Amino acid sequence: MIKRSGAIFVACGASAFALAVFATASPPVQAQSADLVLCDRLAADPADPDKPADVKGIPDIAPSDIATAIKFCKIASASSRRAMYQLGRAYAANRQMPDAIATYRKAADKGSTSAMVELGVLHANGAGVAKDDAQARTLFERAANAGNPRGIANLAALSGSGGAPADPVKARSMLSKAAETNSAEAQYQLGLMLANGAGGPKDDVGARAAFEKAAAQNHPGALEWMGAFTLSGRGGPQDKAAAKAYYEKAAALGSEDAKAAIKRLDCPLTLGDKQGKVITNLCF
Repeated sequence: MIKRSGAIFVACGASAFALAVFATASPPVQAQSADLVLCDRLAADPADPDKPADVKGIPDIAPSDIATAIKFCKIASASSRRAMYQLGRAYAANRQMPDAIATYRKAADKGSTSAMVELGVLHANGAGVAKDDAQARTLFERAANAGNPRGIANLAALSGSGGAPADPVKARSMLSKAAETNSAEAQYQLGLMLANGAGGPKDDVGARAAFEKAAAQNHPGALEWMGAFTLSGRGGPQDKAAAKAYYEKAAALGSEDAKAAIKRLDCPLTLGDKQGKVITNLCF
């Protein structure tokens, strides 16, 4: 099952990939409307290449912010494809999938590679739309050719019937090159492949190095993985204090998994009943 981030997924083996995949483009500097600023604050995707460097983004839109995000992103979307994609995220968070899908399509038509990835995931999973691996592949390929690391990873992992076989080796190579451009998302996705041994030998040291680079740019997923690697001593020194610091940064960006990890660190022992149900945690 394809996930929007974190899971390596689909393949194409198309020869159309060029150096443009790894090119980075800096959007022109321009004044931001108040509506777009609020939309970014509430609904920006940390992995969106359209996102300005000074906007952190959040992995998941807070339930209490959804209505406000829809309001301001809808206004800002009239002149911003980033805001249109973020409006789609807000609709999806509110379980308004027909609206989310329609908005993602509009954003993708305007060139949003993140919207292309989201639509590709929906088509690959048959979630809210007809399951269509060919359409998913087309969308992932468009995103990958524009340099979107999630597009590259998902394209390499997809194995639809009648299509090219999955090629994680190519994905790993492409992500290695993309990571050299200091793309936090490419570094994160590369770290996942190295940690899982996808597309080549398992490499905990290399994975930790990739996660560390992405974590330095406040990538939520990379911060979580650095917390786990540092806590266990995987790929490098073990350091409980450093692990907690990574988890705290991820939690501050909205990661519920990181918040749970912090609780486990602070309260490592549990008391349970005979059925195994947790009664309470013991904190130190």
